[in-house]
Amino acid sequence: MKVVDLFAGCGGLSLGFIKDGYTIEKAVEFDPSIANTYKKNHPEIEVIVDDIKNIDNSGVFKSGDADVIIGGPPCQGFSMAGARIRQGFIDDPRNYLFKHYFNVVKEVKPKAFVMENVKGLLTMQGGKIFEEIKNTFTNADLLDGQPYYLYSRVVKAVEYGIPQKRERLFIIGTTKKDVEFDKIWEKTKEEIKKEIPTYFDEVTIFDAIGNMPEVTKDGKITNPKPQSEYEKYLASSSEVIENHTQSRHSIAAIERMKQVKNGENYTVLDEEIKSVHSGSYGRLCWDDQASTITTRFDTPAGGRFIHPVENRTLTPREAARIQSFPDDFVFYGDKRSISRQIGNAVPPKVSFFLARLIRGILAED
Repeated sequence: MKVVDLFAGCGGLSLGFIKDGYTIEKAVEFDPSIANTYKKNHPEIEVIVDDIKNIDNSGVFKSGDADVIIGGPPCQGFSMAGARIRQGFIDDPRNYLFKHYFNVVKEVKPKAFVMENVKGLLTMQGGKIFEEIKNTFTNADLLDGQPYYLYSRVVKAVEYGIPQKRERLFIIGTTKKDVEFDKIWEKTKEEIKKEIPTYFDEVTIFDAIGNMPEVTKDGKITNPKPQSEYEKYLASSSEVIENHTQSRHSIAAIERMKQVKNGENYTVLDEEIKSVHSGSYGRLCWDDQASTITTRFDTPAGGRFIHPVENRTLTPREAARIQSFPDDFVFYGDKRSISRQIGNAVPPKVSFFLARLIRGILAED
């Protein structure tokens, strides 16, 4: 089946669909540095580096281009103010990313789409935003007579064999009516378990990064032998893996890290730390999961991202492991760009499950 990935980022959502045998026809990413990582890991895929508003109006997409559209329009701009103007929610300028996503779905007419977002979308402005999104996709008049039937679920990464307490909302739309969504969801789990018995097993930080050697200046390390089932699942056959380089920390930051034990954070420090994050200067525990890997995993003040035993934050490779990226996936760009690529990605283990779920939905009679 053919897929178009909108708001593709470095390709976390694409990876799961590729692993399940889908063909990504096109990927859209606005940031050239992030798009470069996608291109270099998937040279066979056409990556369009442009603002989605230009793409929406350019005739790039046509009916039948894809069976499935995937991607999550960032929700920072979502507003209900437009609901008070004549045209309504979809024409509020602040909702333009959602509008262009919707327009591409309308143009391509896929059999299904997957839209990812923060779980807070469910309660944003008293749930009205979520209701408007549902109303827009289920309105036959807005979609040339072909509405979508919507299903949604908050997915906890830790329940999909990922060592991270990340939660994300996935909205799935399909042209098929009366889908037994919960039944297919459970059936998909059983199917994957038959193929990969340990897929949904709980994974700890040690299971994910326990075999990683010391960091190197260029981030290249001899491929370590996988020890856990999770490391085996992500393992690469290449001799070298990349991106295992640490952030440069100030002497003051290192001194602070030395005082923080496993499971502790800035509250044990005898000074006032100016940080908006409650987990600031938090140290990870080998036998636990990480909190959500964000775009600031390389900064001690950014959250609970200090290595369990070393006085440094996670390397990009370690953060990628915790996000369930395979070891042969290489991130390109400067430090800030790579942190954004990893922190904003959908964990590939979640996207593989979703790919299999969509296959199950579309196969139902």
